Order: sequence, then C-alpha cells, then structure tokens
Amino acid sequence: MDYDERSVRIFLKSYPGQFVSARVISRRLGGRRRYSEDPLWVMPILNRLVEKNLVESDAQGHYRLKPRDPISGRKQTWVSPQVKRILERSAKDFAQVINLDEEEEEQV
Repeated sequence: MDYDERSVRIFLKSYPGQFVSARVISRRLGGRRRYSEDPLWVMPILNRLVEKNLVESDAQGHYRLKPRDPISGRKQTWVSPQVKRILERSAKDFAQVINLDEEEEEQV
C-alpha cells in the first residue's frame, strides 16, 4: 500500500460510518495546487481500494471504510501476561456473554 492509499484510509477513518464524496477527499488531501490541477486525482486510488475490499462506495459515488466484522476482524489479545495468568488461575469462565436486555426483563 502506497502513501496515497494510506492517507485516504487515514482520512476516511476520521468519518466513521459516513460516506464522503471523492471531491471532498481530493480537496482535503491534495491541497490547493493538486486539486486545482486535477480535481479528481484521487479516483484511481479509491478504485484500487474498492478492488482490495478496504473501501466501499454507494450509488452516488461516495466512499467510506468498510466496517470490520467485530467477531472475526479482531483477535483476542491480553493486556499483559500477568493479567492473563491471574485470570487463568481464578478458574472462572470470562468468555460467557451476558445479555443485559434479558436481565432487565427478568427484574421487571
């Protein structure tokens, strides 16, 4: 991934979940001179990112970062090895998921 692709991804991270037009991306990233020479200089970069499935576009030609799958997109990491050992020694199951909506309904 080259510098322009990284800068587009970093720019789109500042708009989480929102679609941004290619002209806005081009104007903000390219500066005055680059934008005045070619207002849509960012289009080939956006097309490459769409092909790599890093960015998605809508029908109006606006772009955003693809949202990550919260389960498979993130691997489990520990804060520190000491915390991992402490939790493993406690013999409690911290992997279970608690549904707060069900608990609130039961209390009512």
